[in-house]
Amino acid sequence: MKINKFGVAFTLSALLGATAAWAEYPERAVNMVIPYGAGGATDISARTIAEPLGDAVGKPLIMANVTGAGGATGSVAVQNAKGDGYTMLFARVGSHSVNPAMKATLPYTLDDFRFVTVYEINPVACAVTPASGINSMDDLIAKVNEGGVSYSSSGVGSLLHLAGAMVLKEFGVENPLEAATHIPQKGGGAAATAVLNGTATFLCTNSSALASFVANGQLKPLMVTTPEPVVGFDAPTANELGKERLNQLVGWTGIAGPDDLPDDVAAKWGEWMATATQDPKFNETMSARGSVIQLMDPEEANAFIIGQYNIFRALVDELGMRIEG
Repeated sequence: MKINKFGVAFTLSALLGATAAWAEYPERAVNMVIPYGAGGATDISARTIAEPLGDAVGKPLIMANVTGAGGATGSVAVQNAKGDGYTMLFARVGSHSVNPAMKATLPYTLDDFRFVTVYEINPVACAVTPASGINSMDDLIAKVNEGGVSYSSSGVGSLLHLAGAMVLKEFGVENPLEAATHIPQKGGGAAATAVLNGTATFLCTNSSALASFVANGQLKPLMVTTPEPVVGFDAPTANELGKERLNQLVGWTGIAGPDDLPDDVAAKWGEWMATATQDPKFNETMSARGSVIQLMDPEEANAFIIGQYNIFRALVDELGMRIEG
């Protein structure tokens, strides 16, 4: 059989084209690490966006909760992963703003990650059980002054940890780290459960993690850390209570890869997130939980995260919460 030069050239061109097509990212499923436990704000956000994001990616997203150390365990898993875009992280305010601000020996820095987006902002709310007999922030502070009050969090160095201490200080508690006992849990869902079962008196966490408990009457919100009321939360705002400084307490969710994530891969995530965050069901679900969907590109996301880190580092130093060991 004879193959002319044109035929050879065409065959080689076709093979090379096919090889390039086969190599186009993504070729297979993508591992998505959620560094906090089931039921918390990060888990809720990640699993709500999973379907529209998976549709945009065109490959399965394998969602995995890798918990521990206030989000550090899952973050390190992504930090150490190959920068090929097949292991990505749902980064969170606790893991990438509060943790770096609070822990001197954290096994990573912000420079160890490449943030492709921040897409969700949500306020913080403080809540108790109706059975507690606590109906206002004044009631809570009175209980704290009596002694025996505790608050739960998603772990040492989490936003919830910092929020509980900061709220008490803003309401006049002189030594919040001693006046109330901090009870760390393995994730935001477990932190809410600790209040529900009486292990802890109160918690201050993202509105998205509390919305369902508030809606069914299991938890009573005492305050939201916003200038304006939050839909579904019948509670005064920080501004109404004269505590405007608490507006600094805000949660966020973004997506990051290892620091050597290629430009073309990062660009694709930007495109996919632009599509996924337009999904009506995703927006409806997150809005009902008090979240604000605000898509940031990589440059905006990095500037925002650094700004949050600086805010929380100043708060940590003020409260004496820096963990040096």
